[in-house]
Amino acid sequence: MRSVLQTIGLLFAVVLLAGCGIFSRDDGQIAPAELVEFTPTLEVEQLWSVSTGRGMSRSQPNLRPFYEGGRIWVGDHRGRVVAVSADSGRVERRFDTDIELSAGPVVQEGLILLGSFDGELVALDAESGEERWTAGLSSEVLSYPVLHEGVVVVRCVDGRIFGLDAENGRRLWIHDRSVPLLTLRGTSDPLARAGQVFIGYDDGMVIGLRVADGSVLWEQRVSEREGRTELERLADIDGPMAIVGTELYVVTYRGRMAGLALDSGRMQWVKDVSSHSGLSLRRTQLAASDRDDAVWLVDRRSGATLWRDEQLKRRQLTRPVFYGSQIVVVDKEGYLHFYDAGTGEFSARIRASRNRPSDAPLVVGNTLYLLDDDGTLSAWRAGPRD
Repeated sequence: MRSVLQTIGLLFAVVLLAGCGIFSRDDGQIAPAELVEFTPTLEVEQLWSVSTGRGMSRSQPNLRPFYEGGRIWVGDHRGRVVAVSADSGRVERRFDTDIELSAGPVVQEGLILLGSFDGELVALDAESGEERWTAGLSSEVLSYPVLHEGVVVVRCVDGRIFGLDAENGRRLWIHDRSVPLLTLRGTSDPLARAGQVFIGYDDGMVIGLRVADGSVLWEQRVSEREGRTELERLADIDGPMAIVGTELYVVTYRGRMAGLALDSGRMQWVKDVSSHSGLSLRRTQLAASDRDDAVWLVDRRSGATLWRDEQLKRRQLTRPVFYGSQIVVVDKEGYLHFYDAGTGEFSARIRASRNRPSDAPLVVGNTLYLLDDDGTLSAWRAGPRD
């Protein structure tokens, strides 16, 4: 019964939050910000573009490009997995499976890890594409699994975390935590470090588990679920968290960005920022786009605001990513927006696609890779204008 209610709640959340403007703002009530004119200081060029398959589906899978071994790995909702040369864009491998993909691919230690809408985690051989093992889980997988110290850690939408033997998929442990009835569509990826794995939950809680046996090391609530209605009490942690040194950084949908001590979960600082897309980290800086699509750059040591820009509000931005001295976001119309990280001023803009981005751009070295909802993967590079 609880599983049925959670499923209803998840579907209800998608419908409600689409009306609230998280997934769609085409009702004309509040128009997206108009694109402002500026003098670009960067030249952006496309290196290559290739079709990788059927792209996304209306079920909103979590499919995004993954870099490993000089290749960009991409999956589509029909179960096709391709490996594209990061340099040339040439398709080097293609595996067609019968899996209705909901998350992936993750490529680690010779395995391709894929999550399914049917609640399975499938491991393929990265060289041959042959199935190595399949593990039945408790519900749909929307977060990316992580392989750490011989254990694959994967989270399901019902709140359960599984630890699986990377050799054969055998279940080693399970951690069960209930989720609220109403949540956003999505779950935060497990984040592993030094024998531990950290999970952000839909109720604003972060937990640390021991990878070897799934035992709880600590729990810390970042956001309180406050309000009179389930919609007002949304506090999801859905986007990527980040670790550097002895600190873990996280942002929640309703109201809080925080720095936590990695060993205990104790909060070092808290800041009023709301985001469902997570954050990016570079050295001493954190970047996030909030639920109104303002872009923030924050000092990770104190939580102090370095700059904030509202010129792209309501344009449904991805999570900002660091690219050299720049910060890059993509909007729902496929525009790549480059900010000078030092000043917060626009430095370039180019329309990379006519379709929505599947996720934030992937940065590898001096190249930026973008996958759109139609399954087109493209590579971009930016440099100073002559």
